[in-house]
Amino acid sequence: MIALAPGTKVYLACRPVSMRYGFDGLAALVGQVLEADPFSGHLFLFRSKRADYLKCLYWDGTGLCLFAKRLEAGKFVWPPITDGGLVLTPAQLGLLLEAMDWRRTVAPEAPRVPVAV
Repeated sequence: MIALAPGTKVYLACRPVSMRYGFDGLAALVGQVLEADPFSGHLFLFRSKRADYLKCLYWDGTGLCLFAKRLEAGKFVWPPITDGGLVLTPAQLGLLLEAMDWRRTVAPEAPRVPVAV
């Protein structure tokens, strides 16, 4: 699991991209597809056409980091193919990286504060 600093957003590109893209190609796609700044310190996720491979682009303050994960079996659960992207929570990112269905998870309600009677 990637540890994210508080306030870091996770952007997910809905359309598959070529996994031949490296740092510069994915940084250009962040601006074009997700309309965001690749040097903002947020995490940007891209998937392959077969949905068994993904790449994460991240600016850590000193340079761009590129992480990749390929599943040996199965596929990553991804939203429908549309233009643009989504913003995920860090918890949903963890589920996505584990190839679990992050769309079906629901955050529990906040616990009620006890009231003195």
